[in-house]
Amino acid sequence: MSLPQRLKGLSLKVGPLGENDRLLTILTEENGVCRLAIPGARKPKSKLGATSPFNFLDLQIVGKRNLKRVTQIKILKSYGNLGKHIETLSAAQAISELIMIMVGSEDPEKDLLRMVLTHLNRLDDLHKTEFDSLQALAISVQSCIHLLDLGGYCLPLQNCCQSGSKLIPPIGEWSWKCSFIPEDGFVIGNIPNANIELNPSELALLQRLLLDNVPFHSNGKLLGPKNVWLKLLKIVEVWIETHLQRRITSLQMMREVLISDNLNTK
Repeated sequence: MSLPQRLKGLSLKVGPLGENDRLLTILTEENGVCRLAIPGARKPKSKLGATSPFNFLDLQIVGKRNLKRVTQIKILKSYGNLGKHIETLSAAQAISELIMIMVGSEDPEKDLLRMVLTHLNRLDDLHKTEFDSLQALAISVQSCIHLLDLGGYCLPLQNCCQSGSKLIPPIGEWSWKCSFIPEDGFVIGNIPNANIELNPSELALLQRLLLDNVPFHSNGKLLGPKNVWLKLLKIVEVWIETHLQRRITSLQMMREVLISDNLNTK
């Protein structure tokens, strides 16, 4: 019989397994995305039945091969507040969807778990003050950009994909444009039939999202209006769909909610 092991990670998905068990999908630092059986978790009064998505867990597991089993669960932090608003829930689900597309089993990725928890903490903190859906959108866009970067699918924001020239946005020159080409990246100038065009300020904002923090003005107000953040969200959606051949349904949900909010406030 194998000795018990300890494992910490973020629950991404919980589903049924057989008649009485649950299947837990979890992101760990050591093993990437793991799938674990939780025996008896669907039985009434089970001590293992409380786990749900977006909990940071400390687990005791047993087993050597195939599907290992969870024998103890301790919730280190619950992100239950994310479900209070559809914007934060959609942002968290988008993170989960993207992880499960890009990260495999037994595929550890240094700093991934830490980075994901940082973004979830930012989303969770939005509920401590008056809720701002625009900040939820900004965190969602940046978290996807960070995940794509770590997974090897980074948006090419440093050089023109045709000329190789550096993408240095000339702030204030409103006639300057760069065009987004989903297959390749960004091209300086107006390109016929380009998917999206960015002005200098919009490109500069997108480039800043590669940094650690969400960009704010010195007065504490988020940089960029909602229509610009929706444009950046669209770039992320199209890039993922083009290069990963998958559509992140949670990002689409967030877009629809925010567009609906715009229509309702007019």
